[in-house]
Parts: sequence; structure tokens; C-alpha cells
Amino acid sequence: MWILIVAAVVLEGIACFQYFYSRSAIRKEAERRAKTELCRAELEIEMHTIEMETVAKTLAMMAEKYVDMPDSIFASTRSMVAAVNSTSSLAVAYVPGYFPSQGTYFEACSSRISDDSIHTRQIGSAAHDYTQMEWYKNGLEKDSCWWTEPYLDDSGSQTWVVSCSYPVRKNGKVVAVVCVDLSLDYLQKLSEYLQIYQGSYYSIRSSKGVDIVASPDTVAGRDYEIFHEEIDATGWNISIIIPDDVIYAELKRVSLILSGLMLLGLALLLFILYRSTKNIAKIVDLSNQQERIESELNIARNIQMAMLPTRFPPFENNPNLTGYGVVVPAKEIGGDLFDFLIRDNKLFFCIGDVSGKGVPAALVMAVTRSLFRSFTKNIDSPAQIVSQMNGSLSEDPDNQNMFVTLFIGVLDLNSGNLRYCNAGHNAPVQITNSQSKTANGQYAMVDCIANIPLGILAGFDYQEQAMQMAVGDSLFLYTDGLTEAENEQHELFGEQRMLQTIRQWDTQISAAESIAAMQEAVSDFVGDAIQSDDLTMFTFRFLSPPPTSHHSLVMRNDIEQIPTLAEWVDSLELPQDMNMTINLAIEEAVSNVMLYAYPENESGQVLVEADKSPDMVVFTITDSGKPFDPTAQAQPDISLSVEERPIGGLGIHLVRQIMDVIKYERKDNNNILTLIKKIQKYPNDNDLINQ
Repeated sequence: MWILIVAAVVLEGIACFQYFYSRSAIRKEAERRAKTELCRAELEIEMHTIEMETVAKTLAMMAEKYVDMPDSIFASTRSMVAAVNSTSSLAVAYVPGYFPSQGTYFEACSSRISDDSIHTRQIGSAAHDYTQMEWYKNGLEKDSCWWTEPYLDDSGSQTWVVSCSYPVRKNGKVVAVVCVDLSLDYLQKLSEYLQIYQGSYYSIRSSKGVDIVASPDTVAGRDYEIFHEEIDATGWNISIIIPDDVIYAELKRVSLILSGLMLLGLALLLFILYRSTKNIAKIVDLSNQQERIESELNIARNIQMAMLPTRFPPFENNPNLTGYGVVVPAKEIGGDLFDFLIRDNKLFFCIGDVSGKGVPAALVMAVTRSLFRSFTKNIDSPAQIVSQMNGSLSEDPDNQNMFVTLFIGVLDLNSGNLRYCNAGHNAPVQITNSQSKTANGQYAMVDCIANIPLGILAGFDYQEQAMQMAVGDSLFLYTDGLTEAENEQHELFGEQRMLQTIRQWDTQISAAESIAAMQEAVSDFVGDAIQSDDLTMFTFRFLSPPPTSHHSLVMRNDIEQIPTLAEWVDSLELPQDMNMTINLAIEEAVSNVMLYAYPENESGQVLVEADKSPDMVVFTITDSGKPFDPTAQAQPDISLSVEERPIGGLGIHLVRQIMDVIKYERKDNNNILTLIKKIQKYPNDNDLINQ
């Protein structure tokens, strides 16, 4: 009884200490998470506010260029609203009487009515006197972007907004003010998306203390923690409010469980003391150790599986591809991997097998996958990618006595050309469609050079190979866990059974159905035998290359031919929401060539070409004039006023803002300027950010 009493007192003391220590740790963790999320929220909001300011400055530049063309500003505001989803309304308000033909008040405004509807009109009038509005007054006085307090936009988007204003100047004099509206509903949705706890709330206040996103009434009457951060771009203050019952809910639940377990433990202790006092320490230690190991292995397995592709079908934005893959570790965690990504209309893919099993193999697998992702960002050659990965793995002392077999391929989705490098891995199987047969008819093992696995010898010269995939062809990749799967009689599944299973596939079978059929064949063969090795399979089918079209236009180096260029760009039938901006960018680029590539009074030609595909359009501008690299011009400081800013540089700056890629090269005594604009559509902002 004395031992039981002492144990009860000690356990209670430990529980109290653990409770208060855990509470302090949870409070610190909540503060750390809150500060991290505040920084993330600040970056998210700053990203949108900077985007709004960029829109305001860009529109101001366009308004300055067409300052005496009031009709053109309607198209500019409309295209800007269409291009920037977070913008609810955008307006350009001119000083009263600037356009006598338009009346005293002229304000060109475009408002987002819905996701696919934009309303553009002139809203300036005596009833809507914008000259009395805060954004207009400060826009006249400020030389930089200025943010208003929240107000109801009853003439534009009909919602509560905060506005960013920026002046438009002509000959150093302000002639108009650009106003870009950011909807408070948009900020409210953004704050809900950034919640770190189920019951946490965001609050955003302006620099004058006015609520932009107010905390809900459910916070009132509850104890809570609040954390603040200031948004540098606007001076707003963002807060995270976390009620105490939310922060410590899990601690309270665990404390109740621990209290019940404590009482149960005391009863068990009494029984064990009566039965055997010598083995209690060993039993408790072994039990806790086993639970910890199982928990850690489960966590490790979840982390490892999360690193591998899990989203199928994997090529939603590439209709010319379909694929599927699966990893089945022999233990809780394993060393097999497969991965893929698409860059520059090329499919980069790999499959690999780390020697050994368990935690060491899983760690090397994670490093290998990270190296693949890192090197494929900038390298197109599979042999170079494998060489770089081999160098990194060979130099790591933690990878001694371990190696990785790896197959890497790069498939050109335009031509079907496949370049690959095999580092000691099983050769894949090429499965052909009904129109193109291999020597064996339906399938053939891919011819592979016997390069050594990764991590064995630094500096090894890896060789790559190439083959052609026809429309409808598939590639089936696997690890030796497939061919070396054993049944209870220790017989191997082998390549012949694998090829026999492939022979039975229908040519129209989907990638997921192909993998499922192979898994079923292996499962039937193995029976009740324990899985002896990790099993990984991945297959994809090349359906068809994306259609492309080529267009060209030859012009003299005469600036008067620019209208012809605009008609030619319109004939490309680009998406309506980007046609005007692309037209403006091409016009600026060709004008630069005409003005600077050829000496004065020297005649020459400018060749403009466009290669259009469903996801992008590539413009190539070629001239034989003197070497002229427009991309070498320094970025202009658009925060300066017109008087302070050096002349020039705005044209190429505008081109950079509109186009996704711009590059220059001098080849065969020609200047070649390449401009690329992506026209692929994405379902929502997150997909665009991820891409």
C-alpha cells in the first residue's frame, strides 16, 4: 500500500508537471505556427496588393500612351480585369473637362459581374462625382500607389472594396487617376483559406484601425490568444485569433485519457506488485518501445508515400498522355520509387530501386527522388541527369554500400521521340498499338546499354539512347520486385510470365487497368507467400502530339507597316482575353527592331513568325540588321516620376510583363528575338500557382 501511495503521488506530480509543461509547449507551438502563417498570409496578401499596384501602374502607362484616345482605355480596363482574377473593378477617371466631347466627367470603368462576365462603361457624371472620392484626391497628390480605407463601391462592383490609386500624367501634369478595386469578399475568402486551426480566425485592419476583415462574434466572451503582423506594402495589420479552447482542446482530451489511464495503471500496478515486481520495468519499457517504433514506421510510410505521385489520372492538362503507377513496399517502408513531371512539352519520368530495404533504403529513395526533381528543372539530357545524380549520391558518405538502379526517360510530346538512360535497372517493355508492330508483334523489351547503378562510381560516363514512340504506344516500367516475386515453392514470377500477362492486355485497356491486371497476376502467382521485395510499376501511353500551326509575315523596316502587323496578329485567332496585350507586346518588339537594328535610311526586312499550339504561342522576330539585344536593357524603375525616370526601356519592360518567356540570340548574322506566351487554361488560381 505504501508503494501504491507513493506511486500515486509521483504519477500525479508527473501528470501535473507534464500538463503545465505541455500547455507551455503547445502555447509556444501555436505562437510559432501563428507567426509562420502570418508571414504566409502577409506574403499572400502582399502578392495580391503588389499585383493590384502593378495593374494600376501598367494601366497608367497604357493610359499615358493613349492619353488622347478615350475609346481605347475601355479595352485596356476590360483586358486588365479579365487577366487579373483578384480585381473586382478597374477605372480610369480623367480630370473634369479633359475630353470636352465626353462631358465634364469621364470615368472608364470595367467591373467583374461574375467569373465569365465583365461590365465596361462610362460611369462619370454629376451624380457620380468621382472628384470628391478619397482615391481620386489622393491619386492627384501622390506620386506612388495609395490605398484607401474600406468603402462601398456603389457605382462599380457593388461590393465593399479597398482601392489602389495611381496618377496618369501627360507632360508632367496629372490628367487622370487609375483606380483598382480589391474586393473585401476576396480577402475574406483568402483569410478563410489560410486558417491554421479549425476554430481560428483572421482579422485585417487598415492603418487607421478600420476593419477590412473583421473577427466573428463567436470570439466574444471566450479566452483567446491573438498574434499580429503588419503588411509592409499597405500598412494594414493582420491578426490571428485563436480561442484557448481550440488551442488546448487536444491537451484537455489527452489529460482526461491520461487520468483514466493513470487510475487503470495504479490498479494494474497493485496487481503486478502482488504477482511479480521484478518484471514490471521490462514489460513497460518493451511495450512503450514497440508502440513508438510502430508509430514512427507508420509516420515514415505516410511521408514516403506522400512523396510519390498519388494524383491519377496524372496528365489532366496534357490530353495526349495517360498513365498510372503504384508502389507496394515489402515492409512498412521501402526503397522503390517512380516519378514524372512535364516541362517544355516534354515528359520527364523515372523508376528506381534502392539496394536493401527498410529505413536506410527509404532515406536514399527520398534523396534520389529529390535529385531527380532538382536536375530535371534545367537539364534535358537523361544521361546528364543520371550523371549529375550519380555524382551527388557517390559523394554522400551516408550512402556507402548502397546503390540505386534507375531508368530515366525524356519523351518529346511534339514528336514522340524518347531519349532514355538506363543505370542498371530492368529494361522497360514497349507496347505498340495495332497500326505499328514490333518484331515480336505487340510488345518488345526496350534495348538498354548496361550502365552501372548510381552511387557506385563517381564520374562514370553514362550513355543515353533514343527510340520513337508512335501514337497509341505504351511504355511499361517496373522494378525487380515484379519479376523476382516468389511463391511458396520459391519459384520466381519471371519475365516470361510478365510478358505473357502483357500479351493478354487489350489494346484499349486503360493504364490503371493494365497495372491492376499485372497486380492480380502477381497476387495469384504468389498466393499466401510473404512479399519478399518492394514492387513498383508505372505505365503511360502516348496518345497523340498536340496540333500546331505556323504563320509568318515579312515586313520592311518601316514603322508605317505596324497596322499590317496588328491585322496579322488578329488573324492568329488567339484567346480574346489576351489578344490585345499580345498585339501590344509584338508591336513594341517589332518597333524596337525597326528603330534600332537598321542604321538610318538603310532598308531591310523583318520576318515575324508564329508557331501556335493549344497551350502556347511562340513568336520569332528575325532581322539582318546590326547586333541589337533588347533584353539587355536594364529594368526601368517605374516607381519614379516621369521627370526622374530616364528615357527608354518602357517598351521592353511592357513586353516582359505581358510575355512568359523572352530571349535573344545572334545567329548567322541575324538578330533572333523569341517571345513565348502560354495560353493553357487552368480551373482555378491554385492550379495556376502550382504550374
